[in-house]
Amino acid sequence: MATTLHLRSESKPLEHRSALTPTTTKALLDAGYKVNVERSPVRIFDDEEFEKVGATLVPEGSWIDAPTDHIIVGLKELPEDKFALKHTHVQFAHCYKSQGGWEEVLSRFPQGGGTLLDLEFLTDEQGRRVAAFGYHAGYAGAALAIEAWAWQLHHPEAKTMPGVSSYPNQDALVADVKARMQEGEAITKRKPTVLVIGALGRCGRGAVDLCKQAGIPDENILKWDMAETAKGGPFDEIVESDIFVNCIYLSEEIPPFVNEKSLKQDKRKLSVICDVSCDTTNPHNPVPVYTENSTFSRPTLPVVGYDNPPLCVISIDHLPSLLPREASEAFSQALLPSLLSLNDRNNSKVWQQAQNLFSNKVGTLPESMRSTFQKMADSMPAMPGLSSKS
Repeated sequence: MATTLHLRSESKPLEHRSALTPTTTKALLDAGYKVNVERSPVRIFDDEEFEKVGATLVPEGSWIDAPTDHIIVGLKELPEDKFALKHTHVQFAHCYKSQGGWEEVLSRFPQGGGTLLDLEFLTDEQGRRVAAFGYHAGYAGAALAIEAWAWQLHHPEAKTMPGVSSYPNQDALVADVKARMQEGEAITKRKPTVLVIGALGRCGRGAVDLCKQAGIPDENILKWDMAETAKGGPFDEIVESDIFVNCIYLSEEIPPFVNEKSLKQDKRKLSVICDVSCDTTNPHNPVPVYTENSTFSRPTLPVVGYDNPPLCVISIDHLPSLLPREASEAFSQALLPSLLSLNDRNNSKVWQQAQNLFSNKVGTLPESMRSTFQKMADSMPAMPGLSSKS
C-alpha cells in the first residue's frame, strides 16, 4: 500500500513557506507516494501548482480527521490546543530544548498515540542536519538588521520599525536593503559595521553573504565563530559594532554575549541586535536582553533603558519566510531524499534516530503527562526476539 503524505496549511501568521514544493511533490508522486495537499491562503505556492503535478487538493485543516496512517507534514509548530495527536507528524515543534511550554506541546503526542519526527533533529551518518533553513534565516535576519539600523537613524524616537512582508525574490530584497542603507549612510557618512557570530555555519554564511551583496565592505564585517568566542563573553567587540547578528546553534549553557553591564559602556555603537538563533525562552539564551519574539508586523522590540543610541532586538522565529519561495525550494530539495525513505522508515537511520529521540524525550515528561497507553507499553516486557524500542 502506498504511503500517504498530508501537507497541512501553515497556521502561523505570515508564514508563507512550505515543507513540500510542487517540484518535490512530483518527485514523491513519481516514486509511488500519495500526496494530499491542503488548500492554503498563505502558502507561497498556489494550490493549482500542486494540483498540476498530480497532488490531491483537500480542505484546509483536514489533517485532524485524516486516517491515522497518513503522515502529516508541516513546518512550524501547531496552534496551541489540548486535543491529543494521533498521527505521525513531520515538523518543527520547538519542544526538545526546554523551551517555554515544551511539556504541554510534547505530551499531546503520546497522549494520542502519535509520533513527532522533528525536522530540527534529522541528521545524517555524520550527525549533520539533512535539511535546514539556516542560510535563508541568516540572510533575511541580516537584511532586516540593516534596514532597522537605517530606520533608527531617521526615527530615533520611534519604538519599533514598521511591519515588513515577504519578498517575491532575492533580488527585490537586496535592492530594498541597498536603498535603506543609503538612507542610513546619508546621516552617518559611512556604512555600518556588522559582527556575525556563528559565521562558519549555514546561518552565518547567509548573514555574511547578504552584507556583502548589500555593499558593506569586507573590513566592516566581523566574522566570528567558535575560535573567537572561546574565551567567553560578554564581548566589547559586539558593543563597538553597529549591528550584531547571532547565528549560533545553542546546545549547552554558555556565557552571555552581551549583558546590561557591557551595554552600558559609553563606547557603545550597537543599535541593532538580530538574534537569528531566537532561543527566546531558553534559560541559557546568550542574548538575555529580551523576553518575547518580534514579528513581521512588529519586526523590532526596543530594549528599555538604552536611548543614546537607541537599542532594538529582532527576534523573529521564521525569518526565512521573508524569502519563502527560495527558502522552501532549498529546504524541500535537501529533505527529499529522507522523505523518499518514509515508506520504509524502520530501516532508515535518519527516521529511526528521530523516532528514538522522540521516545527519549517523552520519557522525560512527568508521568502524569503521559498517556495510560504509553505507561502500559513502558512497563511491558519485550517479546522474545523483539527490541523494546521501535
